Amino acid sequence: MNSLINHPGILIGFALVVAFMLLLDLGVFNKKSHIISNKEAAIWSVFWIGLSMVFSIFIYIVTNEEVGMEKFSQFQSAYWIEKALSVDNLFVFILVFGFFKVPREYHHRVLFWGIIGALVMRAIFIFAGVGIISMTYLPEMEILERSVRINVVLTVFGAFLIYAGYKSWFADHDAEETEDYSKNPGARLIYRYFKVTPEYHGDRFFTVKNGVKMATPLLVVVAVIEFTDLLFAVDSIPAIFAIAPDDPFILYTSNIFAILGLRSLYFLLANFIHMFSRLKFGLAIILAFIGFKMISAPFYHVGSTPSLGIVGGILAASVLASVIWPEKL
Repeated sequence: MNSLINHPGILIGFALVVAFMLLLDLGVFNKKSHIISNKEAAIWSVFWIGLSMVFSIFIYIVTNEEVGMEKFSQFQSAYWIEKALSVDNLFVFILVFGFFKVPREYHHRVLFWGIIGALVMRAIFIFAGVGIISMTYLPEMEILERSVRINVVLTVFGAFLIYAGYKSWFADHDAEETEDYSKNPGARLIYRYFKVTPEYHGDRFFTVKNGVKMATPLLVVVAVIEFTDLLFAVDSIPAIFAIAPDDPFILYTSNIFAILGLRSLYFLLANFIHMFSRLKFGLAIILAFIGFKMISAPFYHVGSTPSLGIVGGILAASVLASVIWPEKL
């Protein structure tokens, strides 16, 4: 396995950069809760995307010439797939905030802690998944006069992604808009173990009322966001395994960079949601393409660079279709 996971210095450097940026974000730029403007959201979006692109170039430089372009393309493919699928998840975040009537100035704080939880869950899923995949290859066999090695987990993931693509194409967003998020498993967990105040207490998750420590509705919202992201990961993590099933470093770093830019993207999306009304069809095609790629991999390998071009083309086409044929409100 030619992976940067074997270079401790690079891993430590990556972890320090992420930790520093998170501390800078919450402790300096967003120390006081405030409404995020379009300008601020756009600046942060450009910053996170730019940092991700710089990191992909760094990967190309530090890997040897034989695999440099391949690793670069793998990172880019995994990053943009995760980014695209994240947009669909942000629609749900908008509905959750609306359902619980969360004041706009507290949205950033909720998303920040939601993303902290996502970083941990992604690490568990990705590193465990790579280990399981490495142990589930069937013995080499002859099929259609060709010697192949089929991986059970990747084949199951592929079938699941094709089904997920089908579901995404026919998804009923009207049903999501009427969903009772107070019955979400994350919300039920908080209500079970804590007494919850009926009103918000600033940006605090806990408060003391009549001498009793109680959770605030903001903690309930964080729990709902965390559980929603857990369900989202069930779709997104298998999708990126098609890109680099044996390289957890590429998978995790691309995933983390995509997630770190979600907060700023959320604030832009909330104001320009009409520009993504047809995105679900593009995501459906992408999921199905990745699923077919995973299933057919033992027989025909689609390289990372062509995959990146296909995914990028589908995303561009779906956004263009949203602008040309906007959804009627």
